[in-house]
Amino acid sequence: MFGFDPLIFWGWTFLCFYMGLMILFGFVGMSRIQGSDDFATARGSYGPLFLAFAMTATTASGATFLGLPGLAYKAGFSALWYAFVYPLGVYCGVLVCLHAIRRAGASFGSRSMPEFIGDRFDSNALRIMAALFSLLLLFYLAGQLLAGAVMFTQMLGLETFPALCVTAVVLMFYIALGGAHADILTDGVQGALMLVLATLVLWMFLTGYGVDGGFDGMVTRLDALDPALTANLHPTHPLFDSRWDLFAIFVAHLPLGLLPHIGNKLWALKDNRDQVKFITISFVFGMLLPAITCGGILARALLGDELLAEGSNPNNAIPALFIATLPAWAAALIGAGVLAAVMSTADGLVVSTAQIFANDIFRRTLAPRFMHGRDEADIDRIGLLIGRVATVLVLVASIALAWSTRDKNIALLVWIGVGGMMAATAAPMFLGVLWRRATRAGALVGFVVGGVVFAVLHMGGIQAAWFAGGPLEAAGVWLQAQAVNPYACATMGAGLSVLAMVVVSLLTTPPSDQHLERVFGN
Repeated sequence: MFGFDPLIFWGWTFLCFYMGLMILFGFVGMSRIQGSDDFATARGSYGPLFLAFAMTATTASGATFLGLPGLAYKAGFSALWYAFVYPLGVYCGVLVCLHAIRRAGASFGSRSMPEFIGDRFDSNALRIMAALFSLLLLFYLAGQLLAGAVMFTQMLGLETFPALCVTAVVLMFYIALGGAHADILTDGVQGALMLVLATLVLWMFLTGYGVDGGFDGMVTRLDALDPALTANLHPTHPLFDSRWDLFAIFVAHLPLGLLPHIGNKLWALKDNRDQVKFITISFVFGMLLPAITCGGILARALLGDELLAEGSNPNNAIPALFIATLPAWAAALIGAGVLAAVMSTADGLVVSTAQIFANDIFRRTLAPRFMHGRDEADIDRIGLLIGRVATVLVLVASIALAWSTRDKNIALLVWIGVGGMMAATAAPMFLGVLWRRATRAGALVGFVVGGVVFAVLHMGGIQAAWFAGGPLEAAGVWLQAQAVNPYACATMGAGLSVLAMVVVSLLTTPPSDQHLERVFGN
């Protein structure tokens, strides 16, 4: 197993320690579970500091720790805009909605974000639509498994498919045992490790570690490879070539902190008086973690175009950087930190996706219709069992998806699913907590418009040739060019979703005062 390669030996050593620790947290989480609600949300169980570690770790996924350095390896300094704009969007969105979501979640007993949206608008149809649409997050989970596979391939000498299976088995074991408690406990510890790793990579970048001449030598080397690598905005990269791209990154990430696997952390906060402290600490940590992106720039200076060659992948920038500059034991230890980033998001995704079946479909849809009069404790036990079985099935489906998309950049793979979810839920979520006049019909129309617009744009459904020779020719060319940019597609989808929801809400009957009091309080 270990061979004679010191990197592989140390990789397996730290992996065994890591797996043992995560499984231990799984058993600790299992001991804290009192029922299916506890499995799904760990409601009111954790303080602001530990939960901030968990929240930050879940937000900064394998896409942050491997996908963003991969983009930075190709685009250079312009990718840093993404690294530090996206957490601003995430935590601004959470700050806007935190208080209202916690209050309404407590009032309705919501266990998932689709359930919260359905409760907010008193709509089973909207809840089921949001739950089914959440299955798009399988792309997000596939991206995390693929990121884990990259680390196992580099550090353990495994082939891609066995590496995907190892990643999934570790996740399956501790999440099936401990649910949301295991998710938060492991994420809290992983978040602390990720912060240490991000700080180390930032120091390596600022000192130009391993490059003759330090930081200045790194910049000179990049400029010699390609002057665009040191430009403020990359002249040809479709994600970083204009101010519009930066605006789109910010807007597209506003709903990210409210996705099911992140938003459920908001219900785990023990005391409402700690909300400001929680979001402040999370924001500070969240701004530091994307510094890992700097490692992709340093890797390009050290490795040149090596990872752009046939058979290589820029997703490997961070592990390749560690292998090239650090002793084998240190590279393997830091690799465990990157693995923590992967697992910290993947476990939350597994819990929230499993809850689509256990909560949104079974408890809220099938049980009231076909199990009327059944003891509530029995329904709760069945829901808990469904959640655990769904955990296994979700991971199996995600392995298949990750295998079929293994050559795609991890950050962009994640956004195939996330972008659609963001565009569809932005209007119901934000207008639902900010605007009392928002109606059920408006939310339904806004949800559909956002999802459809994202799908049409990102799949290249707009062709410039349709507008050739007319006054909209330039607009057609621009829209077609945006197809490769999931952030732009999500931003336009969310904008049109908000517009459609406002118009329809103003034309339909407002919700009752009694319902609004349950949502907003007095």
